[in-house]
Amino acid sequence: MILRTSSVSHLHSHHNQTPTFSPTKCSSEKKSLIAYPIRPNTLSLCKGSRLIVHRRVSGEAPEWVDPDESTDFASVSPQILEKKASFLDVLKKANSILPQVVIATTILALVYPPSFTWFTSRYYAPALGFLMFAVGLNSSEKDFIEAFNRPKAIIAGYVGQFVIKPFLGYLFGTMAMTLFGLPTPLGAGIMLTSCVSGAQLSNYATFLTDPTMAPLSIVMTSISTATAVFVTPLLSLLLIGKRLPVDVKGMVSNILQIVVSPVAAGLLLNRFLPRISGAIKPFLPPLSVLVTSLCVGAPLAININSVLSPFGLSVLLLVTSFHLSAFILGYAFTGVAFRNEPEVKPLQRTLSYETGMQSSLLALALANKFFQDPLVGVPPAISVVIMSLMGFSLVMIWAKKKV
Repeated sequence: MILRTSSVSHLHSHHNQTPTFSPTKCSSEKKSLIAYPIRPNTLSLCKGSRLIVHRRVSGEAPEWVDPDESTDFASVSPQILEKKASFLDVLKKANSILPQVVIATTILALVYPPSFTWFTSRYYAPALGFLMFAVGLNSSEKDFIEAFNRPKAIIAGYVGQFVIKPFLGYLFGTMAMTLFGLPTPLGAGIMLTSCVSGAQLSNYATFLTDPTMAPLSIVMTSISTATAVFVTPLLSLLLIGKRLPVDVKGMVSNILQIVVSPVAAGLLLNRFLPRISGAIKPFLPPLSVLVTSLCVGAPLAININSVLSPFGLSVLLLVTSFHLSAFILGYAFTGVAFRNEPEVKPLQRTLSYETGMQSSLLALALANKFFQDPLVGVPPAISVVIMSLMGFSLVMIWAKKKV
């Protein structure tokens, strides 16, 4: 249906009056008057009709809306639009319940381990890779270029990972064997946990708290992970007293699978296929919550017997103290080193995650592969749960208050 004016000059000579338009008849409707300006929710057009609207601009020639860009407003219900928007809002806000989900996951893994034992170590890399894909999809290449332009922050993150954290690991590992009288393998497990690289979950926690800092966090974790092939065995030799073999090729492959490839895929999809990217984004938060819960619950459920053993409570206390100290020192160290920076608070939160969270899943895999005593794997298994609970609890606090 095409709405025409009787005379363009007549409209301009009476621009202070509200003109009316007389539409041509549609086969199934009666002739009616539509007042200008036309509001979409007042129109009732027959399907397939076209609307040409005259836009009056004082002192200028009239312009016409392209008929091909017209919309069949009659087919769109406000209630449907409202419901669709509400559904998308629910999906996007799924991340806000992540700490509660992690707590529920921990309880479920303790009460009914079979609910997570099926999620074996072979699923860890794809699961963490999915979280990195979500970060990449919500980032841009400019973010990573800017991240590499902050060498001081990258160095600070490296110091937190491989200086502050191993020192704390040695301290609490020694306390486990001396003050608590625990078996040597348990103390070695705490030290081993402190020697591995940063956790990919720290990147996701940073993304939830300070999205603009996520690329910097990914760069920090990638560098610490890449150099872990040399640093982790050296630190293990110094702290534990024996050399820890590391599969170099396997480590490089792990980096590519978990960090580089997924982030690159997300960036490329966001850059070249924005429509597909936009359609996927609303569903990433709930899926990310599900994947995170599996990564937390599985190690706990698989090692449930050791965790619930007589020494389990002592190990839990030591591992909790280790992570709490790492979060606090990472935050305080950054506050001193970058006290004059305009973004000191976001940097403090980012480096707190980098220092307090490490790849405990990697430590668990190394313990199972290179140590004969299964007790070495108990601290890393507990660490996966503790660092996730503490890290995402901080997400819940910092994302809302931004203190």
